[in-house]
Amino acid sequence: MKVLMEAHMVWEAIEPKDPKVAPDVKTDKRALAMIYQGIPDDILLAVAEKKTSKEAWESLKIMCQGADKVKKAKAQTLRMEFESLKMKDTEKLDDFCMRLNGLVTNIRALGEAIEENYVVKKLLRAVPTKFLQIASAIEQFGNLDSMSVEEVIGSLRAHEERLKEPTESGEEQQLLLTADEWQKKEIKEGQLLFTREEWLKRSGKGNSSDGGDYRRRENRVARDRSQVKCFSCGGYGHYAAECRKSG
Repeated sequence: MKVLMEAHMVWEAIEPKDPKVAPDVKTDKRALAMIYQGIPDDILLAVAEKKTSKEAWESLKIMCQGADKVKKAKAQTLRMEFESLKMKDTEKLDDFCMRLNGLVTNIRALGEAIEENYVVKKLLRAVPTKFLQIASAIEQFGNLDSMSVEEVIGSLRAHEERLKEPTESGEEQQLLLTADEWQKKEIKEGQLLFTREEWLKRSGKGNSSDGGDYRRRENRVARDRSQVKCFSCGGYGHYAAECRKSG
């Protein structure tokens, strides 16, 4: 409203260059008319009885002081929320950046200054552990004072995509199998990868209290090979390691 009145050369009615000289009536009425045009109806009723544009302007300033206090309180609340903002481990980077930018936009809309480099530093502090490597690299080798939020988000997004790439080969995945899974895998493939004594040692049955009974049962089975099934050819009477058909 002040800029509009300055453009129409009527601002001197409110702040005259010489306080001792009263503005002419025409200029004052034009300024008052612009004030009336620039405020909503509910506020217009409160200043309609003012005789001069200066009186109307001073009345508006008093009424807006309460609004300024509300804006400052809300900006303070948003800034506290901004300071405590943290990205969750399961949260996507784009979703977190939307929350961050939303807070920054609202804070700035309320008249609070928040520098770009301050937002950049906050973003690097708020990311979870999986971004720690790239965040440390940006802090050490990047110029945070001249870097934009969009540049940092781009670097973090590239790192996030790299994390999605498979890094384990089939052999590495096999190393993650449990002992039971290994045993099932060996039986399914019909392979005897270690001897009975090694299997007893790995399974812990060789040191158990019933180890003697278990070995006696094994000896009876070993003497009576008619019940022994070969996992290589499917026949009975021998083990897979002894199978002649498998070569």
